[in-house]
Amino acid sequence: MKFEHLIQINDPLNPLMDTITREQLWRGLVLRAEQPTLFIPHLDECTIGERDAGSFQRRLRYGDLTVADRVVFDPMNEVRYEVPAQGEIPASLLVMRIEAPDQHNLLVRFRYDDGHPDSQDAASQMYDDFKRSAYKEADIDTVRIVRELAAAGKLDPSPLH
Repeated sequence: MKFEHLIQINDPLNPLMDTITREQLWRGLVLRAEQPTLFIPHLDECTIGERDAGSFQRRLRYGDLTVADRVVFDPMNEVRYEVPAQGEIPASLLVMRIEAPDQHNLLVRFRYDDGHPDSQDAASQMYDDFKRSAYKEADIDTVRIVRELAAAGKLDPSPLH
């Protein structure tokens, strides 16, 4: 199943919405990759392994299930989560891409490919609809947490010591 959606970060027509910078948003997306337990409620543990220029390996533990993935950064633009096929888990992909259609708007496009073809039967389509809804809710939560961290000053550049 392939699925994508947009979440608006800054809305110049809504004065009640706090504006965050692209840099703050980027730091928040990087933090989600490096400390996912802050963002994913049922994740028990994340161990970061080998790092190289622009990417790192992780092991995520959800109870008895462990999933290995690779996170790839395109700085200030995109975070890619690449999950290779492992056990009964097919290869999958999540991309979080920052978009700025103009100087006042900031969006994040979330793009999923779970490694399964689009469903043809009604029961599978219903399951895919459920997954789309769960992905969207998780992404809304990610943006909410990024906003909270930005409002608390935790996504501002750290001072040099």
